[in-house]
Amino acid sequence: MWPCLAYGDAPAAMRFLVDTLGFVETARYGDGDRVDHAELTWPHGGGIMLGSAGRDTAIDQHANTGSVYLVVPDDATVDRVHARVREAGAEIVVELRNEDYGSHGFTCRDPQGVHWSIGTYPGHP
Repeated sequence: MWPCLAYGDAPAAMRFLVDTLGFVETARYGDGDRVDHAELTWPHGGGIMLGSAGRDTAIDQHANTGSVYLVVPDDATVDRVHARVREAGAEIVVELRNEDYGSHGFTCRDPQGVHWSIGTYPGHP
């Protein structure tokens, strides 16, 4: 699955997602600060697509909003991402915790408002 997001400042969003959360930029199209299409892969599987808001696309109405869950392989990876998020000064909206369904994780907001949950729960088999 590849969630698609629109951002008011797509280059800034990409910097946060790559430098703080740990995505890998694999494609970017557009001129200057306009991102017509970008793909960021998640090192543990899957990825996201994103672009600049204002390109007259259906996702423009949802610019700078959304909620994405990222699965990581173990508690130590969650803890490392949590430390990078805290160091970057991003808002943590759900503190690091262990859930009753077996996940270790937390939720933060990127600088433009999209919620990112990072945890070990891979979904029900």
